[in-house]
Amino acid sequence: MRLDKYLKVARILKRRSVSKELADQQRVIVNGRKAKPSTDVNVGDEITILFGNRELSVRVLDTPKQVSKNDATLMFEVIDEKYIEKE
Repeated sequence: MRLDKYLKVARILKRRSVSKELADQQRVIVNGRKAKPSTDVNVGDEITILFGNRELSVRVLDTPKQVSKNDATLMFEVIDEKYIEKE
């Protein structure tokens, strides 16, 4: 599944356009590499997203095409979440 679609379907980000924009700005990292919106996401991949003053790292557990709102949280596990203070 494409990275931008995965972030939207898993409800990590609200809109696919937002995930595409973050990836275009090189603020999304998959397995240690800066990722494009079209990067393929597979089970076991680690995704780090930098948005606002927050850094979120998750591990991909599942990549279904569609998922209900209640099951979206089963698609990933949070590895780390940091809040970055701006100077």
